[in-house]
Amino acid sequence: MSRESIDSHMIRVLHTLLTESSVSRAASLLGQSQPTVSIALRRLREITGDPLLVRSGSRMVPTSHALTLIEPAAQALSNIDAILHPNTTFDPVVSTRTFRIGSPDYLDVFFVPAVIDAFHQAAPLAKLEFKHLMMVDGGYENGLETGLLDLVIGNWRTPPEHLHLQPLCKDELVCLMRADHPVGVGELTRDAYESAEHLSVTTYNTTAWGTIDTELARNGLTRTVTTTLPYFGMAPYVLVRSDLLFTTTRALASHYARILPLRIEPIPGATNALTYYQLWHERTHRSAATRWLRKLVTTVSRTLISDIA
Repeated sequence: MSRESIDSHMIRVLHTLLTESSVSRAASLLGQSQPTVSIALRRLREITGDPLLVRSGSRMVPTSHALTLIEPAAQALSNIDAILHPNTTFDPVVSTRTFRIGSPDYLDVFFVPAVIDAFHQAAPLAKLEFKHLMMVDGGYENGLETGLLDLVIGNWRTPPEHLHLQPLCKDELVCLMRADHPVGVGELTRDAYESAEHLSVTTYNTTAWGTIDTELARNGLTRTVTTTLPYFGMAPYVLVRSDLLFTTTRALASHYARILPLRIEPIPGATNALTYYQLWHERTHRSAATRWLRKLVTTVSRTLISDIA
């Protein structure tokens, strides 16, 4: 069989086999019998000249060459679907589509609920999945490239140049602390800030200096982080029981200052506001459905920041 002879059905079988690493699961997803998919796997091995799936203990795993075929196969299927089923309009009222947004957890308490509310009011039959950026296999860039994510929201010092980007809104940095903190109201001077012990949260940004430290450095400020947490939602409850300071955005701080015995103090000096962005890949750039989603997110973000301000 010629190695160039492969049709759209075989590409779909190939992609399903490689992403599932199982003949039985692939057969179930494709609605075919297991022997039929096994025959297709043999044909694909002949076409590609590679075993594609090999046994590792009690399971099957893709070969190194097979891993390089997943993205081309996914892109080919996407292009074929676009040819066969061109989608130039989108009606959220009747849509049953599932949308997936990647976001850091510092947006969970104020931004995500507002997006969910607006989404389900506009698209009552559709589904919406939020995924934490740290939980996306291969990172958020890979998630957008492979279609695991439709959209990513967050803030970056340098957003990736190969992705489409739209600024959503800006939010200033503030300091959050317990209401009866030894540093009194209006007494957070530069010396007080730099001599205090600080709380920080690790994020999807694994570089030594994150967005906040970079902005503080521009203002000539440093902080001594003595406690690090994995999730933003934990930080306010630690502050209530400690003398730690927490540098974060006003939107997050305002939410917790309303429900916990915490107070907000301005950062000493003048810091620039952080910019929130939404990012998406070229593969969804012209999609009517994802254009609608991006517009919805834009509207929600601007309303939220306006309310906080």
